[in-house]
Amino acid sequence: MAISSIGVGSQLDLSTLLDNLQKAEETKLTALTKKATVHTTKLSAYGLLQGALASFQNAASALGTASLYNSTTTTSSNTGVLGVVADKSALAGTYAVKVSQLAQSQTLVSNGISDSTGQLLGSAKITIEFGTTEGAVFTPGTGKPASININGTNNTLTGIRDAINASNAGVTASIVNDGGSTPYRMVLTSNTTGAKSSMRISVDSNGAGDPSTIAGLLAYDPAGTKAMKQNIEALDAKLNINGIDVSSPTNSVQGAAPGLTLNLLSKGDSTVTAVTDTGTMAAAVQSFVTAYNTLQSTAAKLSAFDKSNKGTQSPLLGDATLRTIQNQLRSVFNTPQTGTSDSSLVNLTQIGISFKADGSMGLDTAKLNKALTSNRTGVAQLFSGADGKSGYGNQLADMVKSFSAAKGALTTATEGLNTNLKNLDSTYTRTSAGIDATMSRYRAQFQQLDLMMTRMNSTKTYLTQQFTAMNKTSSN
Repeated sequence: MAISSIGVGSQLDLSTLLDNLQKAEETKLTALTKKATVHTTKLSAYGLLQGALASFQNAASALGTASLYNSTTTTSSNTGVLGVVADKSALAGTYAVKVSQLAQSQTLVSNGISDSTGQLLGSAKITIEFGTTEGAVFTPGTGKPASININGTNNTLTGIRDAINASNAGVTASIVNDGGSTPYRMVLTSNTTGAKSSMRISVDSNGAGDPSTIAGLLAYDPAGTKAMKQNIEALDAKLNINGIDVSSPTNSVQGAAPGLTLNLLSKGDSTVTAVTDTGTMAAAVQSFVTAYNTLQSTAAKLSAFDKSNKGTQSPLLGDATLRTIQNQLRSVFNTPQTGTSDSSLVNLTQIGISFKADGSMGLDTAKLNKALTSNRTGVAQLFSGADGKSGYGNQLADMVKSFSAAKGALTTATEGLNTNLKNLDSTYTRTSAGIDATMSRYRAQFQQLDLMMTRMNSTKTYLTQQFTAMNKTSSN
């Protein structure tokens, strides 16, 4: 029976009464909803706090990275002669560089033949060695010679080219058409540069046929038969750095200047300058200060109490987890680092970082830049430690990481809230089912009341009629 029909028989406002009972029962759900809203709001607040902590962790970790303090900026006064790249071991300095010779690979060219694909050249074993050639003397290197077998399956010029390239012998073979009457020439180029990449090519019998035709094309011995012509000589790069002669098998010269790689491009002069990159270090410190101040302002907003707005309180006001995080971070800042020498820096004020009354950081950039210029090692140890694993940067990064680790303060708090939300959800479901059952019982009782009152009213009407009839009979 619909609620709107209740009370018709009894002439009572049972529908309104039922509505009021429904509202009274649902106050139980309202209380649960308010609790869930409080927990959800707190979870969102923890999410904002975790985001600010992650940014601060990244900034602290960057300062704890030892390689940051080895940063250098390099320039080449003549980029057409050479380019320069620095690694973390580069030292500040100026280098006058004169490039007199570039490293190059040896190239050998054969005589021409008329047909590169149909002319059969016999069978042979081709052996390619690398070494050093001085005058007419070839000195083999330490590498193992490569052997290429030429037989009836690959004994054309094209077949020999493909066999050499497939052998990974350290040589690139190609065929050039010079447009003459016998245009097809084999070109062999060493895959590496430097004087030690000079080639010696031997052609011998492989027991399957005559090797003389192939030998007449490809044999090359600096001290003997030279069927091929050397077009490009194998050379080391030669340069002079600050008056010191340097040679390199490649045009990428490493180690001649500490931490620098000189990429040679042409002959000529260039001045290479390596300057300590204090700008990158200062920017990392500024990012650290900014990230900490963002963390502080986020924490302040999440734990504020606004008297002017009807006493509105933020979700983490008085929160024990937030207080624990702030206290642990403060304990790191309040503990000086261990100095290892007279030049060691042990606290942040020595590089221009101070704490204001509101808990935020201030940065004196002039003092920071002076410290980076005059005592870069001290700044490095302050944030990265002498071992590259300690210092304020690594200590703070590790601590912040621990907050979100298993059983960390933030993890424990969020897990507790999520557990409470699940329990509230279960309680809400049970309470809602209980309210539905109670209201069903009320409806059934009210319907019974309606039915009973209808019957009683009917009996009343009948009795009234009977008494009236009896009175009339008595009067008569």
